[in-house]
Amino acid sequence: MSVVPQDVNDAAIERYIRAHPEVIVQSLQAMDAKREAEQKERQKAALATKQNELLHDPASPVSGNLKGEITLVEFYDYRCGYCKKAAPAVTELQKVDPRVRVVYKDFPILGEPSELAAKAALASQAQGKHQAFHEALLASHADMTKDSILEIAVKVGLNAKRLEADMANPKWQTAIDKNRALARELGISGTPGFIVGNELVPGWLDLKGLKELIARGGHGK
Repeated sequence: MSVVPQDVNDAAIERYIRAHPEVIVQSLQAMDAKREAEQKERQKAALATKQNELLHDPASPVSGNLKGEITLVEFYDYRCGYCKKAAPAVTELQKVDPRVRVVYKDFPILGEPSELAAKAALASQAQGKHQAFHEALLASHADMTKDSILEIAVKVGLNAKRLEADMANPKWQTAIDKNRALARELGISGTPGFIVGNELVPGWLDLKGLKELIARGGHGK
């Protein structure tokens, strides 16, 4: 049995690659596809184990049909441009599909002003005005200072002094920290992020995209 020297094999491989460079590209693409598929499987498994935290955290505001058979979870930041762009579609979805329940996960990733807005939104639940305030914050292009946030609050009927006092409750920081930990476990690093069942879609979705996500997603409260 004859043995081919290693340098001969290496030279043959090098000649082949030079003649067929697309092989390297295809190999890299296959590796990327495999890595992405594995990541999605890990994410799907993580979503399956975190359903209770996603769907039933008492600190997370809820809108739409509170007993709806399909739950859409959104991670967002009030200063995120794509969150603002997606907001009308999320609102419209609840009008056109009575099955939908929406759970809001405040995930401030764009600095202190975002965190301040998140605390204000969470605290507004005490006055029963979260949905109106949430939509107004996302519609606003203000800098999200305390003054601008309270100004928006007054416009939607909130008592500014009470809201400011409620914002100081440490439970809202705890809620935000829990959302951050949950996002980390699910591999969410940006906003917005939409979840239905065991599927997570990062980034902006229009109404059509949200409907398609719901059509693909699992059912359950």
